[in-house]
Amino acid sequence: MQSACAEIQVQVKDRILEMTINRPERKNALTMVMYKTMADLLNSAATNTDIRVAIISGAEGIFTSGNDLNDFLGGSTEGEESPVFQFMSALYHFPKPVVAAVNGPAVGIGTTMLLHCDLSFAGEDSMFQMPFVDLGLCPEYGSSYLLPRIAGHAKASELLLLSKRFGAREAVEIGICNAAVAPAEAIVRAREAAAELAKKAPAAVRLTKQLLRTGTEERGLEFIQDEGRHFKERLASEEFKEAATAFMEKRPADFSKFD
Repeated sequence: MQSACAEIQVQVKDRILEMTINRPERKNALTMVMYKTMADLLNSAATNTDIRVAIISGAEGIFTSGNDLNDFLGGSTEGEESPVFQFMSALYHFPKPVVAAVNGPAVGIGTTMLLHCDLSFAGEDSMFQMPFVDLGLCPEYGSSYLLPRIAGHAKASELLLLSKRFGAREAVEIGICNAAVAPAEAIVRAREAAAELAKKAPAAVRLTKQLLRTGTEERGLEFIQDEGRHFKERLASEEFKEAATAFMEKRPADFSKFD
């Protein structure tokens, strides 16, 4: 199995697919090509009997800083054919366990994708944030549905409305991650868990993952689609334009003129 772009490194060993986001010069910010590559890898692995588990990690002590804003503004983010949605769908419907190893920034989808992983191990240097409101946007990837179920309404409101940053230990307390470990241990723990899963009865593992999602899978998909529609509208909003301009000009966004 090969990657279609250098920014997504791929290794398959002992029935484990390991995908590493590798664009450290841009804090592993995700482009449309990177999204499409990860979607294709997951879709291929879903039916590949030689692969039983997937790992997602980031290179050089960074998970991902979220979307590359320049690429995001210039590419298609609309509809089910968009690379972003293709990745979301591929991870959401992936029938096998997914283990995440998180270090450094995990911003935007860097945090929300963890809601769709089965196990996550965070280095103590990790920093999580879902700054959608700060960008004039709205939550994505089912986070407005899943996060209150995991963390409770009050905590979800704090994280989504205030765009609060939080660390690895709080991510464990909230229920987003399984353990906070020394930075170098995050990938080690992820690989250990993946190796253990790869040795178990594969059909039993897949069925257990399916059963764990019973009652939430269909509802979660509805939220992803609904959020996606609102997200598309927000991308055309004056609030987002101000946030994007402020980002480019390296200044705080000024929303004082909006109703």
